[in-house]
Amino acid sequence: NPEYLIAGKASAGPYTFVLLENNGFGNWYHLTENEDGPVLKEMLSITRQAAGAILYNGAPRSERLFYQVGHLSKVVSDGEEVELSGPVNPFSFLRKLKESEVVRYTKTSFEFEGDAVDAWYPEITSGEEIMRPGLLYRLEGASLLERLNFISLMLALFLGTAALPHILIRYYTVPSPRDARKSTIVAIAAIGSFYILTMYMGLGAMVNGVLDVQSSNMAGPLLARSFGIGLFAMISAVAFATILGTVSGLIVASSGAIAHDLLDRFMNLKMTDKVKVRAGKIAAFAVGSFGILIGILLKGLNVSFLVGLAFAVAASSNLPAIVMILFWKKTTAKGVAASILVGITLSVGLILLSPTMFARYGLDPATAPFPLDNPGIISIPLSFLTLIVVSLYTAKKKTGNVVN
Repeated sequence: NPEYLIAGKASAGPYTFVLLENNGFGNWYHLTENEDGPVLKEMLSITRQAAGAILYNGAPRSERLFYQVGHLSKVVSDGEEVELSGPVNPFSFLRKLKESEVVRYTKTSFEFEGDAVDAWYPEITSGEEIMRPGLLYRLEGASLLERLNFISLMLALFLGTAALPHILIRYYTVPSPRDARKSTIVAIAAIGSFYILTMYMGLGAMVNGVLDVQSSNMAGPLLARSFGIGLFAMISAVAFATILGTVSGLIVASSGAIAHDLLDRFMNLKMTDKVKVRAGKIAAFAVGSFGILIGILLKGLNVSFLVGLAFAVAASSNLPAIVMILFWKKTTAKGVAASILVGITLSVGLILLSPTMFARYGLDPATAPFPLDNPGIISIPLSFLTLIVVSLYTAKKKTGNVVN
């Protein structure tokens, strides 16, 4: 096409990219080959020029040339390639997606004439590969560290669910143990249903052209917007209400635990009700401020990744105490306190020393002291071990004092 001019070429690893100019705007293309010869595939790119300007697909953002992606390159239904799949139910959707081919976009970065370029090139991926674990955490041919990273995440997600404050607080809001068990089962079932729903939301966004390559956190709202502004407004309102409700509940639970359990009961500070209320307010302000600070520092990270870290902290600090109090008679208060302290300190510390956080600091992830992104496989067992050791030691010491 004579309207396009080749303005440059760059490489990133084994891939070659070509810059084409048209009507004064330049955009990057992925150079590939098929049986007919070389092929240029359009990419999405963000160019940060040395002068400070930022171009989206070679143009200012106001030109709106940067678009959403996500579609099927081949739709297969009952073993035959078709134009439209027709109506699907939750199970047939997964089956047909597995048989089809999905175009997903992979990010790469390179420099061109002093400009920093972030680019996303299309890759045709079989639906079977999409549905199989390993796109984020490689399993086939994975190294030991990669497998441990995946196992650590699974441990955190499975064990952390039972230790979330959303579950624990239900033990304090019911009149009887029977109601507590029933409330907990309902909560876990609701959370499990939500997890399944998020899978469908992600896959739906992947094949309906509503993925924002800059932020994977926007898949849900953008998918809702594709159905109309009304649903988008409702989903946005529900999201804000859920966030506010969850945060307020956690702040109230945290302030109550600090004022009543920690200061009054554990530290044995004799406080009047008025002082407890004041301590709770101060604790609520401190916890809220700390949460806001963490949110600002971790802005831009994938929410699902942060959820895995939160579950790891919950499983490391809360789960050992819950399990051992229920099933081990030798558990002591000091053992519980020690396990909570070790669990939360170790899990948070290992997160701060992980490769993902080192990249966040602007450092080389390969130099991170802790090679895993999720600390669960280390912090959870050590928290259990701490509780057992401290409980045995303090119980033995108490028994010795009684004998004397």
